[in-house]
Formats: sequence, structure tokens, C-alpha cells
Amino acid sequence: MKRITIIVPCYNEQEALPFFYKEITRVAEEMSECEFEFVFVNDGSKDSTLDILRDLSKKDERVRYISFSRNFGKESAMYAGLETSSGDYVAIMDADMQDPPDLLPEMYKAITKEGYDCAATRRTTRQGEPPIRSFFARCFYKLVNKMTSVEIVDGARDFRLMTRQMVDSVLSMSERNRFSKGIFSWVGYKTKWLEYVNRERVAGETKWNFWKLFLYSIEGIVAFTTAPLALASVVGFILFLAACVYGLFIIIKTLIWGDPVTGFPTLACLVVFIGGIQLLVMGIMGQYLAKAYLETKNRPIYIVKETEKDNK
Repeated sequence: MKRITIIVPCYNEQEALPFFYKEITRVAEEMSECEFEFVFVNDGSKDSTLDILRDLSKKDERVRYISFSRNFGKESAMYAGLETSSGDYVAIMDADMQDPPDLLPEMYKAITKEGYDCAATRRTTRQGEPPIRSFFARCFYKLVNKMTSVEIVDGARDFRLMTRQMVDSVLSMSERNRFSKGIFSWVGYKTKWLEYVNRERVAGETKWNFWKLFLYSIEGIVAFTTAPLALASVVGFILFLAACVYGLFIIIKTLIWGDPVTGFPTLACLVVFIGGIQLLVMGIMGQYLAKAYLETKNRPIYIVKETEKDNK
């Protein structure tokens, strides 16, 4: 009997967990040809999430959990779940029910019957999201796909079912600054995309605000392309040429027409403009330097404080 591991990152999900557990166990009963393992990763929750996981692990031997010493972020939680998983196939799902568990049978069929290595999901709509967030999300996917050789599908979710071989390949990329959507694409493998209409959270509130999503998008760009560094060089070269042309224009104008070199407002604007470009370029270089600095520290991706074994 094949085993499926379901990895569920959790951060303050006390309202959603009962609904998710009820639904995922129902789907597991329908897929009676498989053995299931549920790995919940408590990412430093401040509510009763850990207490709920303790209770679930006591009444259901299929439930395992990992509790971090603090909040390390969803990327770390997913990595911890992948490291802990023992299934022949591994799925990553959110606890808020925006990742529909009833897609699991179709995903399993795609891998076992149709020859795919991964069955991933993408949203066809962003209904329920603030319009400004949807706009910038689409812009991000267009931008990152133009700058990288790795295709990141617009609307792609972390919700996917993978073979053990693909999971091992993802785990081999043990970088600290993680962007899983890019990592899943970078390792390759044959992937089938399943589309579905966006679903609202069953309970609780989203942990992602605009600022966190913006920082996450920068992580993705820096992690998978050096195009911003090349762009900074191009901008610098263009400004150098523009300065040469403008300087030549001033010299010719003065020699031919005898016009005095004036224009303090223009000079002030140019100084501010060039200064802004310099700060932008330094900021881009700083991002790459900071990521390299963090990688060289070789700190652990996460720290485990408690597991279900400590609760027995």
C-alpha cells in the first residue's frame, strides 16, 4: 500500500484546523487504496494551534506534528515538513481550506496513472482578493518570468502532490533564502496543472499583507535571477552616454551662440535623479550581498521545540 504524506504549515490556525482535519480525513477514507500520514508544522503560533495538534495526535496515530521554537515563516515550515515526510507521495496544503482536499484523488491519478511526477494547482481567478493585490501579483509573475529561465505559473499555489524522487530533489536545495515556487520549477520533472476557482478561507484571517507579499516577491527575484544586477549596469551605461551627449551639447551651444551656462534648477534635478539611481543600484547590490551573507552564516532553516513524540 502506497503512503501519502500531507504537509500542513500552520500559523495561528486554531479556527480553521477542525474544518481542515474533518475534510482531509474524509478524503483519506475515500482513497482507501492509500495509507495516509498527516504532518502539521506549527510555525510559532500564538493561539491554541499547538494544543489542537496535541489532541489530534493523541486520538489519531496518523497525525504527526512539528512545533518550531518561534515563527520561521512558511518556507521553513514546508521544508521541515518535507524533511519529516516518509510517504511515497508528498502533498503540501494550507490549513485554511483554500487548497481544496477533494482534488487529491485527481492529483494521485495524474501521478500513478498518467505518468506525471507532480500534480500542481493554480487559481483561475483571484476573486475575493483586493484588486490592488491582484494587480501587483500579475505584474510580479510577468516580471519574474521575463527575467528568469525558470517558468513560474501565474496563480500557482504551493498545493501540489509530488513523487518521492521530486521531494528528494527539492530537499537537496538546502539554501536558507527559499522561494519554493521557483524551486519546484527549477528541479524540473513532469508536472500536470490542475485549475480551480479561488476559494475563501473557511475561518480565521490571512497572515499575508501587501508588505509581506512585496518582500516575498523580492525574495523570489533575487533567488532565481541576477537580471537586476545587469539592469543596474545598463542603466549606469545609458546615463553615462546621456551625460556625455548633454555635456557636448552645452559646449557646442556656448561656442556657437555664446550662451552662458545657466540652469540651476535643471542641474539640481539632474543631481537628485543621478543620486536616486545610485541609491537604487546600491540597494540592488545590497540585496544580493545580504543574501550571500546570510547563506555563509549557515544557520539552521528552522529549530524544532516539540514533536508528537514528546506528547506521548
